[in-house]
Amino acid sequence: MVLEVTNTNNVKVYTVSGSSLTRKLPDWLVKRKRRELQKDIEWTRRIELIQDFGFPEASLRLKVTPDGQFCMATGVYKPQIRVFDFANVAMKFDRHTDAENVNFCVLSDDWTKSVHLQNDRSIEFHNEGQMHFRTRIPRFGRDLAYHSSSCDVLVGGASSEVFRVNIDQGRFMTPLQTQSEGVNVVRVSQAHELLAFGTQDGTVEFWDPRARNRIGVLEPEIAGIVDPINGTRGGFEISAMDFRNDGLGVAVGTSSGHVLLYDLRQSRPWQTKDQQYGLPIKTVKWMEQAQGAYSPEVDSAKIMSADARIIKLWSVSTGKVFTSIEPTNDINDVCHMPNSGLLFVAGESAEIQSYFIPQLGPAPAWAHFLENLTEEMEQKPQQTIYDDYKFVVRRELESLGLSHLIGSPVLKPYMHGFFVDLRLYERAKAIANPFAYDDYRMQRVQDKLQEARESRIRATTKLPKVNRSLAMRLMQMQKGEKGRAPDSDSDDEQKRLGGRQRRKAQVQAATATAVLEDSRFKDIFNNPDFEVDEDADEFKQLHTPFKKMKLQGAKARADDDSSEDDMGIRDAVDVDESDTEFFA
Repeated sequence: MVLEVTNTNNVKVYTVSGSSLTRKLPDWLVKRKRRELQKDIEWTRRIELIQDFGFPEASLRLKVTPDGQFCMATGVYKPQIRVFDFANVAMKFDRHTDAENVNFCVLSDDWTKSVHLQNDRSIEFHNEGQMHFRTRIPRFGRDLAYHSSSCDVLVGGASSEVFRVNIDQGRFMTPLQTQSEGVNVVRVSQAHELLAFGTQDGTVEFWDPRARNRIGVLEPEIAGIVDPINGTRGGFEISAMDFRNDGLGVAVGTSSGHVLLYDLRQSRPWQTKDQQYGLPIKTVKWMEQAQGAYSPEVDSAKIMSADARIIKLWSVSTGKVFTSIEPTNDINDVCHMPNSGLLFVAGESAEIQSYFIPQLGPAPAWAHFLENLTEEMEQKPQQTIYDDYKFVVRRELESLGLSHLIGSPVLKPYMHGFFVDLRLYERAKAIANPFAYDDYRMQRVQDKLQEARESRIRATTKLPKVNRSLAMRLMQMQKGEKGRAPDSDSDDEQKRLGGRQRRKAQVQAATATAVLEDSRFKDIFNNPDFEVDEDADEFKQLHTPFKKMKLQGAKARADDDSSEDDMGIRDAVDVDESDTEFFA
């Protein structure tokens, strides 16, 4: 088992459950892997944080109960409600409904009481055994919230009115009349129970539930978005909203992909963040610092904002991005496990994806094993889904003799080549080149020998940086490489010339040693001002190689003309040799 991990801004995000397949995989590969689950790498190495944590097609909404022991989620298809028990890490029950869910609220500390807003203009009240009651509202609803002090369920929708259903008296109350043609978001502050309505006109209306009057209107403004769109005031709608627990902060998400942070005592935002995708913000939440997590900032709280493509966590005080998560499927809702680093993501996939961020907070008590599991399983190599196939081009198919399979189900066309089963590829390669193993073995032997040769210790001569060629010639004179005796036909002449060359070599070696070791000449090899320019004309005139060539020509003429005086020729030769000895 291997956990998929991303490292954005040096913050590790572990995918502890959910599919890791991407949209770009070929359909035939996905279907085949589904049929052969016993060979599926993802299936055999999957991690189920919670058993059956998902829906047949997609998940719509999910929330953690106030006691932190259960998770309630809605999804399709068929429309249903599922409750998951954290203590048993499994699904507790599922319940089918007549219509898809828009949003829901948990009315009790656990899962036993909840109210659900459906897309057929109905509101359903559920208890632990069944659906307890159902009623309908005049207009299609978009969001709902529960005001616990008055027992009112507030429903906003495609109308200027916010409907109130009192569950204590069991009847509709007088609705709240807003200034907009539609209400997209309904929120209730847990600190002072202030009501906030995010409208389709791009405004936020604040209401006092005691007097049931509007006490203020917030009109967000975003630079660059000034032209009205679809009748909206500022060119955007309010699509998400959340109150901070201190009762002063409020986060507002817009349909243009921006998140604005406000202090209720001010009319201008102190922080504005662009999601960069231009998609409506679906979820925005305040995330306070969890116990056990460290942050160097004064205000350690973070904002979690999510649209259909990406989830971003960023600092409240600086606006700097903490990390980001980009699931493979579109996002419908995001839920944060309180006081932990665990996130649940509902989206357009069968699985509800779970992400664990250790730097955000510790693992919850019911999933304490995640602390060690992520570190152990991250470092193992991860096998890709293409490991059972080999990508080949048309030219390679012809060399293997498999070109006749083009168009058959054996070869899967992809980009500029084909995918072929790895077993078939290896068998065809062995038939096409039966001596491939022998060639490979010989190449390995040659590589081993070359490595052995390179590992031997070699004597290296360190040359100075100045006058390197001069120092090399002097070192060669020290070794006597210039003092080799030339070949001769006569033994006496060879001995006589050999002794003369040895004496000259000894003299040259002594001279070279004196130049190299005497401290008076050390600046020749250390000071760049004494650098000898061998390309200069003066150097070439004093040390021309033509003298040596002239000497060799004289020797050749002496050998050819045996009637001439040998002694005279030898004297001429000796004179020329003495002139061309040292820096030839």
